[in-house]
Amino acid sequence: MKNLIGVIVVILALLGYSSLFTIAEGERGIVIRFGKVAQDDEGQAVVYQPGLHFKMPFIERIEKLDARVKTLDGEADRFITSEQKDLIVDAFVKWRISDFAQFYLSTGGGNRAQAEGLLMRRINSGLRSEFGSRTIQDIVSGEREDLMEQALMQAADGSSDLGIQVLDVRVKQINLPDEVSEAIYARMRAERNAVAREHRSEGRQESEFIRADVDARVTVMLADAEREARQIRGEGDAEAAGIYGEAYGMDPEFFSFIRSMEAYTASFEGGNDVIVLSPESDFFKYFNSMSGGSND
Repeated sequence: MKNLIGVIVVILALLGYSSLFTIAEGERGIVIRFGKVAQDDEGQAVVYQPGLHFKMPFIERIEKLDARVKTLDGEADRFITSEQKDLIVDAFVKWRISDFAQFYLSTGGGNRAQAEGLLMRRINSGLRSEFGSRTIQDIVSGEREDLMEQALMQAADGSSDLGIQVLDVRVKQINLPDEVSEAIYARMRAERNAVAREHRSEGRQESEFIRADVDARVTVMLADAEREARQIRGEGDAEAAGIYGEAYGMDPEFFSFIRSMEAYTASFEGGNDVIVLSPESDFFKYFNSMSGGSND
């Protein structure tokens, strides 16, 4: 009898333990009964909030789902604008589960990867529609907020059947494809090189103009300086001639003597010079006349 009671107690303990479960903060639990989502008397799915709960052992099982806000950051995708230009768009989505039973059923048992795959396809469809109705100029000049708002509305409408609430759709980055970027950069480089060549040409032209102007000014300055120097030399020569003339007028004989001495010095300066002249030549006038009028 005691053994039977012990077995019954153990069985009851096991049943009690298997019927208890907890839901952590940030999670929700739905009841699966006989492979189907359990519903209450009003036909609503039974969803457990965080805390300690009971279930029917061996009949019910609890599927725990993440109730927190999640970020879906997929790979950048290619979109075409209204002008048939390609853009590489990198976007992310903020979402959470709004209907846990619907989410569980539509995603094959709460498979998050499958849910995000379905959600990303619908988000891309909405973004593709919005990008296809705008030009590149519209997108980069201020309509990005409107584009994301419209994409959010379309994503919200298209994800309700998944049991998902889309909270936000954001475009992180918009780039041109590599081949288009290279073509644009090449064109920009060509344009910048053309502008640089034009500036260099204008610089050389301005340099030549400045150099010619400076050369002209230098030529004029040199000519003015030469003219002024000649004028000063002429005035000096005239003043010297006047002084010589005045000195010559004061003592013509002495002046003639000095000039003869200078001529003698210049003539016999070499020491080996030979001059053939008549002794009675005026050149030897003072050379032949010695002190006291002697003819020796």
